[in-house]
Amino acid sequence: MNNIELKPIKDLLGMNFHIPGYQRGYRWTRQQVRDLLDDIKEFVDSDSINIYCIQPLVIKRMPVRDSLLDDIKDAVSIDEVRKLINQSDAWEVIDGQQRLTTIYIILNYLQRELPACELYSIEYATRQKSRDYLEKDLVNYKRGSEVDNIDFFYMGEAYHIVKEWFEKNKDVDCQDFKQALLDRVKFIWYEIVDEDPIKVFTRLNIGKISLTNAELIKALFLNRSNFGDSGEKHLKLRQQEIASEWDNIEYMLQNDEFWLFLNDIGYNRPTRIDFIFDLICEQNKLELNDTEYGMIGSDEYRTFRYFYEYFKSDKSNIEKCWNEVKAYFQTFKEWYDDLELYHYVGYLIVHGYTIHSLVAKWNASVDKSYFIIELKKKIANKIYKGVSDKGNVKLLLDTQYQTDGSDKGKCKPILLFHNIQTVVNQNKNNLDNAKYQIGVFYKFPFHLYKIEGWDVEHINSNTTNEEDNLMTQKQWLMNVYLSAEETIQEKLKNFFTENNEEKRNELFDEIKKHFPKTENWTPEEKNKIWNYTLLDSSTNRSYGNAIFSGKRQVIIGKDKGMKISMPKMTKDGKLELIKEEKAKSSFVPVCTKQVFVKYYSSIMSDANYWTKIDAEGYKSDIEECLNKLKFEYGK
Repeated sequence: MNNIELKPIKDLLGMNFHIPGYQRGYRWTRQQVRDLLDDIKEFVDSDSINIYCIQPLVIKRMPVRDSLLDDIKDAVSIDEVRKLINQSDAWEVIDGQQRLTTIYIILNYLQRELPACELYSIEYATRQKSRDYLEKDLVNYKRGSEVDNIDFFYMGEAYHIVKEWFEKNKDVDCQDFKQALLDRVKFIWYEIVDEDPIKVFTRLNIGKISLTNAELIKALFLNRSNFGDSGEKHLKLRQQEIASEWDNIEYMLQNDEFWLFLNDIGYNRPTRIDFIFDLICEQNKLELNDTEYGMIGSDEYRTFRYFYEYFKSDKSNIEKCWNEVKAYFQTFKEWYDDLELYHYVGYLIVHGYTIHSLVAKWNASVDKSYFIIELKKKIANKIYKGVSDKGNVKLLLDTQYQTDGSDKGKCKPILLFHNIQTVVNQNKNNLDNAKYQIGVFYKFPFHLYKIEGWDVEHINSNTTNEEDNLMTQKQWLMNVYLSAEETIQEKLKNFFTENNEEKRNELFDEIKKHFPKTENWTPEEKNKIWNYTLLDSSTNRSYGNAIFSGKRQVIIGKDKGMKISMPKMTKDGKLELIKEEKAKSSFVPVCTKQVFVKYYSSIMSDANYWTKIDAEGYKSDIEECLNKLKFEYGK
């Protein structure tokens, strides 16, 4: 198993580091050197008891060379033997050589200003005399002079930057700086034991995938010293069990359907179990004391250091720690697998409720039914947010939004709840039916809802065309194209190619007879919840201001996995038909689908338009969901 610890710079003194040939040479810029010095100075000036943690130094112990015994036999003194033995104990640096070299250059400068001490040594496999250059020739480097290779140039430049920095920052006490650098600046020392160093280097550098908190924490968990006095057989078995459970958790978290039920899009770390470790760290579930918790800092490796502090404390217990990880995961899995918990928790997470707060409420609940009541209270608070008469469903549903539709997004919590409650109700009916009882229920796909960017859109278009000139007539014809029968579509195409105004007008009148308007909607009526539904931005753009029946064609197409778009008009006023293509997903929220098949209508009205009778039926179904919500948690 790989080993990991936080190792202060002083523990590196006297060690020998080898930079293998598969790595590039030293290439830190002047600014990178200055930034490191500034960071350490800021840390020293803060007078903090914390440590300054440098990113991982990934190393592997090198095998003893075959010729060592012969060299020892030929040695002429004890000192030479000691030197040969020390040099044989070398570490191959897989990652972190740039910082390791820069720290060496800083110490090299400081020991010329202060009493000298033994440093560590660095040797580049492909750079002859690199070790001697770092130890002896850095101080002699002059800008503009020739050097044997490009590495020596960068090393010399770095030394000059260090020298200039200390000369500029005269308030810096070199002794204090050196002592802080040695004692309180630490590498994350990550020792590779069983892995191929070249493969590790390729992953960390060529693939640009840095070590994650989870990878570092895993090395802590599997460190044999954390298992007490367990026998070798029991130790290996428990290590394998934890590693297997770890992989199973990570595998489940890599499932986007599960992951995006709990999280928003945008998480870009290669491992996702970090998410659970971050939760444990932020909540201090392992109960570090204030001093220990204050040591972990705030950088990207904060969570790793939290677990490091725990495992080095007297109260550390690997089983307790691992059980805490599993408890979080099992909670999330139980939520995911339960019909109501999945939908109500998913709804609240969509609306910004934190995992922390939900887990705390879950742990404080006496049973699942109590937790569900608490979830519904939070949902109701979200739905009625900003409404003066809490619980007045009719007032809520009759809310008048801006006539330009600019604030229609305010009713999004209601529409999303209507969708998830509809799914819950449908599944409950199936589960309660002895004949059709099923073990797997249909879930509202929160992952697609988040990925596709669903929002509130008008059912009956919020714009109207007077059709009193050629341009508005063409616009109206494009909006009805998808709804027209094939013979009417041919006439519609002819309209766009006809140059004779009289014939065009005849065609237009003939086409329009097939789309009679049954009623007029005022702008105020168009901007109430009965004319809103959830729709993804891509589909909304594809049908523009089409009439209801045209929108229905687009929605049905998407449900079948096809993207159907309204025709466009070319610059010269011709009709351009858009070819159907495969849709990225076929997800249409259940209530949106039901709107466009007129599921909520008590009578079958005009199929081409969304009527007020349709709208009233839709609103009544939303009202029923909200009334049941209010009744079930007793408000």
